[in-house]
Order: sequence, then C-alpha cells, then structure tokens
Amino acid sequence: MSITPAQVPRRAFLATACATGCLAAAGCSAQGATTPRRDDDGPTEVPVAEIPVGEAIILSEAQVVVTQPEPGVFRAFSAVCTHQGCIVTDVSNGTVGCPCHGSRFSTVDGSVVRNPAQQPLAPRNVTRSGDTLIVG
Repeated sequence: MSITPAQVPRRAFLATACATGCLAAAGCSAQGATTPRRDDDGPTEVPVAEIPVGEAIILSEAQVVVTQPEPGVFRAFSAVCTHQGCIVTDVSNGTVGCPCHGSRFSTVDGSVVRNPAQQPLAPRNVTRSGDTLIVG
C-alpha cells in the first residue's frame, strides 16, 4: 500500500519537514565540535624552535595555540573556537582559523579577526624554561 501526497495531512507533512531540517542543521553544526580541554590535563611542553616568528602552531591534542608574535615573545590561547567549540585547525597570515564556520583569530592576542565568533580565544599561561615553553 502506498500513500499519495493527498492522503498526508498538511500539518503532518510540515512537521516532518521541519523536524528533518532541524536534525540536518544540528548534525552540521556538531561537525568538528569537540569537548573543550579540561584544566587538569596538565602542562604541555613545546620546543621554542617549533614556533615561527609572526606565526603560531596548533597543538590539537592539548587544544592550545602557541604564538610568537615578535622575536622572543610567546603567547598561548585555547584552540577551542568561542563560537561553537570546534578546534581551530589552520594558521595563515597572522591568524588561526576555525573550520566549522570560518571564524579567525589574531595570533598576537587571540582577538576575533573574522566572525561569527564574538569572543577572543581564551588565554593560557605560557612560561619559558631554556629552549622549552611550558603551556598550562
């Protein structure tokens, strides 16, 4: 037995269409999202030589971004995008970018360079011990 469009009440059709659209949108927005890093994961060590001047590196597993905006100055930020919690994945032209919705953040101070994010990346403590940076 098949059902023809005339046999499906309009409200039932619209409700099903809306529910399908909502589920599809929820699946897309969750793509790439991860659980933000917990503070009790401990510090992360990075060799100073791995951080290029004027750029940054992303440590995905530790969920941190480490930058060297000028020679000998190091900063660290959470790699969790403040828009919807995705992990930033690329560094270019002095910014780090989120693959989920296109937000970009400054490698100098973590500020938003391109929306939709409204808040900067959260700062992380970074200290230097010889040729090693300790981020925690």
